Amino acid sequence: MNATSIIIGFVAGAIIALVIYIILARTILKGKRNEILEKAEIEGEKIKNERILQAKEKYLSLKSEHEKSVNERNAQIREAENRVRQKEGTLNQKLADADRKQKEVDAQKQSLQAQKEAVKAKEEEYEILREQVIRQIEAVAGMSAGEARTQLVESMKAEARTQAQAYINDCIDEARLNAAKEAKRIVINTIQRTATETAIENAVTTFPIENDEIKGRIIGREGRNIRALESATGVEIVVDDTPDAILLSAFDPVRREVARLALHQLVVDGRIHPARIEEVVSKVQKQLEEEILETGKRTCIDLGIHGLSMELVRLIGRMKYRSSYGQNLLQHSREVANICSVLASELGLNPKIAKRAGLLHDIGKVSDEDPDLPHALLGMKLAEQYKEKAEICNAIGAHHEETEMTSLYAPLVLVGDAISGARPGARREVIESYIKRLKGMESLAGAYPGVTKAYAIQAGRELRVIVGAEQVSDAQAEVLSGEIAKKIQDEMTYPGQVKITVIRETRSVAYAK
Repeated sequence: MNATSIIIGFVAGAIIALVIYIILARTILKGKRNEILEKAEIEGEKIKNERILQAKEKYLSLKSEHEKSVNERNAQIREAENRVRQKEGTLNQKLADADRKQKEVDAQKQSLQAQKEAVKAKEEEYEILREQVIRQIEAVAGMSAGEARTQLVESMKAEARTQAQAYINDCIDEARLNAAKEAKRIVINTIQRTATETAIENAVTTFPIENDEIKGRIIGREGRNIRALESATGVEIVVDDTPDAILLSAFDPVRREVARLALHQLVVDGRIHPARIEEVVSKVQKQLEEEILETGKRTCIDLGIHGLSMELVRLIGRMKYRSSYGQNLLQHSREVANICSVLASELGLNPKIAKRAGLLHDIGKVSDEDPDLPHALLGMKLAEQYKEKAEICNAIGAHHEETEMTSLYAPLVLVGDAISGARPGARREVIESYIKRLKGMESLAGAYPGVTKAYAIQAGRELRVIVGAEQVSDAQAEVLSGEIAKKIQDEMTYPGQVKITVIRETRSVAYAK
C-alpha cells in the first residue's frame, strides 16, 4: 500500500512538474518571439532607410549628370550660334565690299568708255590729217602711196636677198670646213677607242690525236667510221701523213665545230662505230645549240643590251660560227656596236640605241628565212618581227643603203660597218665568194624532193647528196645525180669540175627482247 502511494505520488509529481515545465517553456518562448519580432522590425526599418538613402544618392547622381549634359549641349549651341553670328557678320562685310568694288568697277567702265570715245575721235582726226599729208606727198612725188610702198619693198627685198645669200655662203663654207674637221676627229677618236684585234677565219680545223692507233680507230674497217662521220656532219676529214693530227675541212664553222666536238667525245669514250657516231653527232648538235644561246646571252650582257627577244639572242650566238669576208661575224658585230655607241655619244644621240642597232645590223646573215632577200632587208624584217624600235629597224635595213634612211642612227651603223670592215687585214674577199658558191651548191641540191642532206666537200670539188631510202629508189638516185650535175653546170660558175655523189642507204633494225 505504501509502495502504491509512493508510485502514485511520484507520477503525480512528475505530471505536475511536466505541466509547470510546459507553462514555463511557453512563457520563455513567447518572450523570445516578441524579442525576435522587435529585432526584425528594427532591422527592416534600418534596411528600408538604407535603400531610401541609396535611391536618393542615385537620383542626385543622375540629376547631376543630366544637368551637366544639358549644360554642355547648351554651351555647344551657344558656341554654334556665335560662329553663325561671326560668319553672318563676315558675309555682310564681304557683301558690303563687293558692292563697293562693283561701284568702283562701274565707275572705271564709265571712265574707260569716255577714254575710248576720246581716242576714237583723235584717231578719226589723225586719219583725216594723214590722208591730207599723203595727198600732198603724192602730188610732190608724182606717184601714189601704193606704188611708192611697192618700190621700197622690192628694193629692200633685193638688198636683203643679196646680204642673206652672202651670209649663207659664208656659213656653208665655214660649216663644211668645221664639219670635215669634226667628222675626222670623231671617226679617229672612235677608231682609237674601239681598236680590236682582227683575224681571218679559215676553212680548216686541226684535231690533235695521241697516236696512230686512235687514227686507225677513227678510220674504221674499210673506212666505214670516217665515212659515217663525214655523212653525219658534212665535214671532209683529211687523214694524211701529218703526225698526231687530223684535218677537218668545211666552209661552215658550225659543221667543223660539231665534227670536232663529236670526235673529241668519241675518242674519250673509245666506242667508235657508225651507230655510236650518229648518236654522238646528234647529241653534240643539241649541245651546240645550247652553247649558241649562251654565247648570245653573254654577248648581250657584255655590251649592256637588255630586253632582246630570245630568238634574236640565239641568232647573235650563231654569229660566232659565221664569217663575213673571212672576218668573224660576232666580233665584227660587237665592234660595230661599240663604234656606233661612241659615235652616238660624240653626236649627242642615245648610245644604247646605237649600240643595239650596231649589234643587230648583220642579223640577216645568220637567218634561214627568205634567203633571196638581201641580208640588210632580212635583218630589218626580223627586227620588226621581234618588236624592235622603228629607228633600230631602219638602221639595220639601211646600212647598205638598200632602203631609205629615216633614222639618225642609220648613218652611224653604215659608218661603223665600214670602219670595222676597212681595218687592215680584217676581211678577205676570196673566202666570202667561196663560201657563197658552196652554199649555193648545197641549196641547189637540197631543193630536189627526197634529198635530206647536201654537203659540199673537198673545197667544192665534190657534192655529197644524202637521200631518203623510202622516197628515192636506186634508179631515181642515179637520175638525180645527173640532174643535179646538169643544173650546177648550167647555173653556177666554178673552177675545174664538181663530182656529185648521191648516197642512198637502207637499214634494217630489229630488237631482241
